Amino acid sequence: MPKPGHPIFRAIWWSSNGLLVVALLALVYCGVREFSVRRYLDGYSDAIVPNFLPTEQRVEAILDWMRGQSFRGTAENPATLAKRDPETTLNYAQLLKVCGTATNAFLNLARASDLQVRRLLLLGPDDTAKHVVAEVLINQRWVIVDPTFRVIMKDAQGRFLTRTELQDPATFEQAVSAVPGYPREYNDYRHAAHLRLSRLPLEKLHLRKLIGAIFPGWEEKSDWSLLLERESYFYLVLSAVASFFFLLFRQVLAWYADSMLRISRFHFREHIIRASAAFFSTPEIKE
Repeated sequence: MPKPGHPIFRAIWWSSNGLLVVALLALVYCGVREFSVRRYLDGYSDAIVPNFLPTEQRVEAILDWMRGQSFRGTAENPATLAKRDPETTLNYAQLLKVCGTATNAFLNLARASDLQVRRLLLLGPDDTAKHVVAEVLINQRWVIVDPTFRVIMKDAQGRFLTRTELQDPATFEQAVSAVPGYPREYNDYRHAAHLRLSRLPLEKLHLRKLIGAIFPGWEEKSDWSLLLERESYFYLVLSAVASFFFLLFRQVLAWYADSMLRISRFHFREHIIRASAAFFSTPEIKE
């Protein structure tokens, strides 16, 4: 039980207020950072992809840009590069050769070019990611694009292929036969996911099945790629959630102080309302 004066409650109260201020400041900072990243990507994509082109030509324009090499930087130690920062992944040759960061770069440019895209993970038997590709909505079909090999998956007749169609071994072989050195082990489109939950410590609770039972089609209906591929957006969402949580927690503490502990508090909102009313109301002149 709190001692007279409720020092424990007051400590919790002021701590929650401090954390709320920190979360709000983080939200503002992350919002500005995400805005600057989007402005950067818009300018970058405008120099590469004319927005008036049809969808498939915009995809090809991005892949053509990724095939170029002469103007890109190289790092002595690529491991030190920020792999979820678009300004880094777009400008270092080593990162555009790795499936994860190459797909990130493609998705960021595609979104800035007003394309509907999402990432797709090809998983191994142990649920580890073997390869990462992208899905692009073309003519109401989610077509597979492999940014690492700079190719849109097509069959022998040149028709764009979806994830479901690539589950057929013969169709997959048609798609990759024209791509030199394409690893045939990247063929398991039956075992693919947009979000890999096996990295979470709660995977033993069968989160994917549990969430799927509560929200059928949750993985397909929402684009989770942006949280994974762009660090600035991830921290923006995280700070927004933290701000909402601490704001709600503060409201619960305020109710508890007023209704249960009967603690006299400084009601900031009420004082603002009174001050505003006094400032904007016409004063009475007594004769």
